[in-house]
Amino acid sequence: MNTKTVTYEYHHLGIPTTQKREGERYSPTFKMYTSGGEDSEFRVQYHRFDDDCPLHLILKTVPHVAFKVSNLDEAINGKNVVLGPYCPFEGFRVAAIIDENSGAPIEFVETNLSEEDIWMKPKGNSVIYPEEKQ
Repeated sequence: MNTKTVTYEYHHLGIPTTQKREGERYSPTFKMYTSGGEDSEFRVQYHRFDDDCPLHLILKTVPHVAFKVSNLDEAINGKNVVLGPYCPFEGFRVAAIIDENSGAPIEFVETNLSEEDIWMKPKGNSVIYPEEKQ
């Protein structure tokens, strides 16, 4: 695969935490709490996990950087995929890998949504937050 055909743009940083934080949103799908992102110039999010969270251990214990990519399928081709690909909400496709060189988790996002649509608006038909309505 030629990764030079995929473009990568910083999207957010996700940091696992055990501390409760103001403004947490609970995802019954992933049994995790998420806070931040929309309130940070650098889109820093915090994730806190229930003991029975089904996500890969590395996503629950190691910070991840997320990149908006031009082609998700190409970005993950031949990689060690630990999440997805899936659509957490309409117009937003996600996958996560473990980088073979660094061992770090990396998230890839493919979307044409605006940042306001991603961070500020409730998501209809959301896999992550099914109780939210647009």
